[in-house]
Amino acid sequence: MNCPKCTCDKSVKSGIIKGKQRYKCKECGCNYTVELKSTAKPNSMKKQALHLYLEGLGFRSIGRLLGVSNVSVLNWIRSFGKEVGELSSESQELQMVEVDEMHSYIGSKKTTVGYGLLLIDMGKDSSTSLLAREAMKQRKNFGRE
Repeated sequence: MNCPKCTCDKSVKSGIIKGKQRYKCKECGCNYTVELKSTAKPNSMKKQALHLYLEGLGFRSIGRLLGVSNVSVLNWIRSFGKEVGELSSESQELQMVEVDEMHSYIGSKKTTVGYGLLLIDMGKDSSTSLLAREAMKQRKNFGRE
């Protein structure tokens, strides 16, 4: 840390003011505090995290890719959710619909537990995912005969 007055690098700690460490220069006697650098990430990185989350990546995976903690990613996603607020219930005409089928198994394919259709609405300037239909079916003894 260099003194802002004489640019000398010889300084000693001289207390704490408003939660910040205060220093005193040994050469000129000037008291000063060091400004902490900002660790805030750019909005472009936060939007990229949101896009990766909407693509299906987990918080830990996104954190590893972007070089931030998974808690930061979680907080960013939550803040985007608060900004969006409630989803509107008004109906809009869809331009394109993508439908994908989902299955889940326990142990093997013989033990099908549930299935459903996932409807993804990609309107202008929006990304909304809705689960259109889910049905549960269970066989006795999980498919064993």
